[in-house]
Amino acid sequence: MTTTLITGANRSLGLETARRLVEAGHTVYAGMRDTATGAAARAIGAHPVQLDVDDQQSVDAAIASLPRLDVLVNNAGVLGTSFGVDDLSAEALRAVLDTNVVGLVRVTQAALPLLRASDAPVIVNVASGVGWPRLLSTEGTDESGVLAIPYAASKAAVIALTVLYAKNLPGFRVNVSDPGYTDTDVNHHSGHQTVTEGTDATVMLASLEASGPTGQFHDRRGRIDY
Repeated sequence: MTTTLITGANRSLGLETARRLVEAGHTVYAGMRDTATGAAARAIGAHPVQLDVDDQQSVDAAIASLPRLDVLVNNAGVLGTSFGVDDLSAEALRAVLDTNVVGLVRVTQAALPLLRASDAPVIVNVASGVGWPRLLSTEGTDESGVLAIPYAASKAAVIALTVLYAKNLPGFRVNVSDPGYTDTDVNHHSGHQTVTEGTDATVMLASLEASGPTGQFHDRRGRIDY
């Protein structure tokens, strides 16, 4: 039985990822800041666990509560409060980086001992095409109209750190996914993809065997070339 931890799994993409992996036979621990919001996770057969990626004590307690760990899905993230240059500040940037980048590293580092005990350890980092300059600068893409500097910068960092984690952990499968422009609360349900479509890449990467790829960036259509 594959044991999986998903951060930010009480709603949206995280919850749908949990649902699909439970359906695939994983034992899923659904990390969330407040387990009072865990009814939907419980309803799909996942196990809510209190996990705030911004709080080291919370992260350590969550990891210590797990019996084992084979797959870590770093899904938790925030959009932030800055959507252009005029509303940008160092504090706005720091808040997004703290959750989306530092929080991801905090969880990953805490989980490494359990993952190293797995026969086929897997890490999936959920990023975004807005963190990839080629997509940001290509007219006509969903990403080209995005002006939110903190969010884009944080997802660019997630893509880069995934490549470096893969190099540092050759026995792991460490990859990064792009959900694409998905209908979620974060974008006020303006996305043109369903949450199921938005989790295709994440679920595929979370299901890799030990011989699978590592250090790669995927969306639901396949590999995105660096």
